[in-house]
Amino acid sequence: MSFEQIKTDILARRFKPIYLLMGDEPYYIDELTDLLINTVLPEDERDFNQTIVYGMETDVPSVITLARSYPMMSDYQVVVVKEAQGLSKIDELEVYAKNPLSTTILVLNYKNGTLDKRKKLSATIEKNGVVLESKKIPDYKIPAFITSYLGTKGLRIDQKSAQMLTDYLGNDLSKLTNEIGKLLITLPQGQAQITADLIEQNIGISKDFNNFELLKAIIEKNTFKVNQIADYFESNPKNNPLIVTLVVLFNFFSNLMICYWAKDKSENGIAAELGFRNPYQAKDYVAALRNYNAFKCMNILSLLRIYDGKCKGVDNVSTPDGQLLKELLYKITH
Repeated sequence: MSFEQIKTDILARRFKPIYLLMGDEPYYIDELTDLLINTVLPEDERDFNQTIVYGMETDVPSVITLARSYPMMSDYQVVVVKEAQGLSKIDELEVYAKNPLSTTILVLNYKNGTLDKRKKLSATIEKNGVVLESKKIPDYKIPAFITSYLGTKGLRIDQKSAQMLTDYLGNDLSKLTNEIGKLLITLPQGQAQITADLIEQNIGISKDFNNFELLKAIIEKNTFKVNQIADYFESNPKNNPLIVTLVVLFNFFSNLMICYWAKDKSENGIAAELGFRNPYQAKDYVAALRNYNAFKCMNILSLLRIYDGKCKGVDNVSTPDGQLLKELLYKITH
């Protein structure tokens, strides 16, 4: 089941007896764990009917004993095993998972990996409960996550501003949502739009010199603007690490490579090819198709791999990142 499906069921109080929340992206695991902790029982029933233990501090027999006990003056009891990846011999929980108690909601908060799917526990829980595999979101999907996340709060953000936050904060969703929360505190009353100005004032990212504007200048082959931004990045390396710029460019040109084989190269056709909900998101790709042919795009992807190695010390002893970026941008735009 997806995160949204599970969340919807919990809010509708359609509970399952076991939740296995596992994977490499802790944000969704913690969100659903907290939702269950705060939703299943009213606050005055939690003292007697809610137990939270940690995998490294308990064992399977103790968890089973907790799960097989009955609630006190309540319809449910909640047993949460946080950091369940530290629970020794976790596969032995299958004994309980085969016949879970309907009045117990057992939550296994399992991070930094997944259960071995060749063993029976995962399949047994999927049969009798819920399994979520929480995967890391690719960098290129983070702006869409930001837009969706703010949408749940009744707020809007434009594509440029979402990319600015992505470049600065990366793809750690917990960190991202925490920083967005701080940003929302500064939002003027009555304003429902997160703007580049607001981000610049409160987070310190330049609204004119950032990876979004750099990519736009590259697409348009505006070498003057490209050089301006490169100079700014060289002067402010801490806020504009080369590796982040390389990721942004690689994601764009990798997608662009797909576009050359699209039958319909209109904004609607490219959006469908790349899985974008809004055709407007394909606007830059349509422009790039006019300015870069497939051979040049392949060459750019090769250059990006080479310069990724150079910024990590491969065939490069002393050239600083600022100079490497300028070299790369010259080769891309010429």
